[in-house]
Amino acid sequence: MLKLAKLLHRKGLYITFVNTEFNHRRLLEARGPNFLNDLPAGFRFVTIPDGLPPSEANATQDAVSPCQSVRVVMGAPFCELVGDLNQRADSISGFPPVSVIVADGFMTFTTYPAR
Repeated sequence: MLKLAKLLHRKGLYITFVNTEFNHRRLLEARGPNFLNDLPAGFRFVTIPDGLPPSEANATQDAVSPCQSVRVVMGAPFCELVGDLNQRADSISGFPPVSVIVADGFMTFTTYPAR
């Protein structure tokens, strides 16, 4: 997904890459805490709660917990995030309102804001 986001960004689209809190922590651990400082203009990372315990280092080893979390926990925070991004569009962030959502097929909750 990151490669696709970079390709779309090169074509002039603004990119907001949404991660779960758990995956975002893993990204920062792998890439280093300064990874996000080097992002080009028009590219940002944000997080939504995933419902997984923050103290559980290997929370994704249990396949049931993340699946339940996607179905039960993530929909409302994602809708709130899209609403917040649209409300803050242009004037504060310099980003336009959300116009397209590209999602992993596993993240079915991403269709909620379109309803």
